[in-house]
Amino acid sequence: MAKALFGSVVAPHELRMAQENAALRARVRRLEEELAVLREERDNVIARELLTLADESAAPALA
Repeated sequence: MAKALFGSVVAPHELRMAQENAALRARVRRLEEELAVLREERDNVIARELLTLADESAAPALA
C-alpha cells in the first residue's frame, strides 16, 4: 500500500516541470495570437498599397 500511495505523490521537480510547461504553452498561445494579428495587419497594408497602385496606374479605357 505504501508503494501505491508513493506512486500517486508528485515529486517536486515534476510539479515544477508541469508548471513551466503550462507557462510555456500559455506564452506560445499568446505569441501565436500576436502573430495572427500582425499577419492580418500586414495583409491589410499590402491590400491598401495594391489598390493604391492599381488606381494610380489605371488609364482611362477609352482614351
